[in-house]
Amino acid sequence: METRESSILVVDDDEGVLRAVSRILARGGRRVAEATGPAAALEMARATPFDLAIVDVRMPEMNGFDLMRALMEERPGLDVIVMTGNAEEPDENLLRAIDEGAYYFIQKPFDRRVMLALVGRCLELRRLREEREEFLGRVARELEEARQFQLGLLPPPEYRGRGLSIAARYSASNELAGDIYDYAETDAGGVAILVADVAGHGTSAAMVTAVVKGAFRAAYVDDFEPRKVAERIKEGIREFDPGRFVTLCCVRLDPARDVLEFVNAGHPEAYVRGVDGSLRTLESTGPILSSALHDFPCVQEVGRFSAGESLLLYTDGVTEARSPRGMFGTERLLDVFRRDLGPSARLDAVLEAVHAFTGAESFEDDVTLLTLDRDRT
Repeated sequence: METRESSILVVDDDEGVLRAVSRILARGGRRVAEATGPAAALEMARATPFDLAIVDVRMPEMNGFDLMRALMEERPGLDVIVMTGNAEEPDENLLRAIDEGAYYFIQKPFDRRVMLALVGRCLELRRLREEREEFLGRVARELEEARQFQLGLLPPPEYRGRGLSIAARYSASNELAGDIYDYAETDAGGVAILVADVAGHGTSAAMVTAVVKGAFRAAYVDDFEPRKVAERIKEGIREFDPGRFVTLCCVRLDPARDVLEFVNAGHPEAYVRGVDGSLRTLESTGPILSSALHDFPCVQEVGRFSAGESLLLYTDGVTEARSPRGMFGTERLLDVFRRDLGPSARLDAVLEAVHAFTGAESFEDDVTLLTLDRDRT
C-alpha cells in the first residue's frame, strides 16, 4: 500500500492518451506530469525526480525504448512501464521492454483496472524496495559502529618497553570477529598476553569477545595470572549456550626470573623460538572454555623464556587457511617464524605467505597473530 504521494511521468505524443492516463492515475492522489515528447520528458526528469515513467513506444523524436534508457541514465532507479498501440507484435514488445529494464508492458487501448493494478503494484514494490534499502543501510551503519567498537577493544598493534617488543596483526573475516587479543604490563616488571578465539562469527561472537576482554582486564587484581584470567573468562560465559565456547592462550612473563607462565585452553600450540633458532612448544593445558565444561580446572604450566627469544601466538584462521592444495598448516607458519626478521616484519611475512598460498585477498576465518620478543641483553 502506497504510504506517500507518488510522482508519475506520462510520455505520449497523443494528447488524448495523456489526458486519459492522467485522469485515471490522479484519482489515487498521485502527482502526474505530462510530456508530449521525449525532449520535454527528459527536461522534466532532470528537474524533478519521478517514481515511475509511463512511456509510449512510437514517438517521432525518439522511440520509447531509447527514451527509457535515457530516462534511466538521468534518474537511476526510475521504474518504467512501456505502452504501445502496436497489436501486431505484442509479445516481442513485451520481451524487449523487460529485457531492456522496464517494469512491464501495457498495450493500448488499455483497461482502466489493468492500468491501475499495474501502476499500483509497481509503486508498492518500489516502496518495499526503498524500505529494504533503508533498512540495509541502517544495518550497515550499525555494523560499522559495532566494528569500530570492537576494534576499540584492541590495544595498539605495537608495544615496546621493559626490554620487550610485542607485535600483533588482526584481520576479521566479516564485519565483526570472534578473535581478540590483549596485553598489559604486570607489577612484576613483565607483561601478560592473551589471544582468544570465540566460536562462530558475527554479532554474537563479537559480544563474547567483549566479555573476554573485560575478564582479562579485571584480572589486574591478580596481576594477570593466566589461570585467574582463564577462570574469570570461564565464569563470564557460564550462562552462555555450550556452543558459544572460547579457546585461548594466556601467558605472563617475569623477565627477572626468565619464567613464562601460561594456560592454553584448547587453543593452537604456541611456539618459542630460541636464540639458536630451535623451537619449543607450549601445548594445550586443558579443554576449551565452555559452560558445558565449567567444572574442569584451568591448569597453568611454567616454562622458560630467556633473553633473545621470541614467542608466537595465533588463531586457527592462520593454519587452517585453505587452497586447492589443502590447509596452510603449522609447518608453513613456522618456516616464516624462523626467519631472521623483526617482530612486525615477521608477522607481515606470515600474512603475505597465507595470501600467496590461498590466492585470496581476504580470509575465510578471523586471523590473529602476535609475537613477544625479548631483547638479547
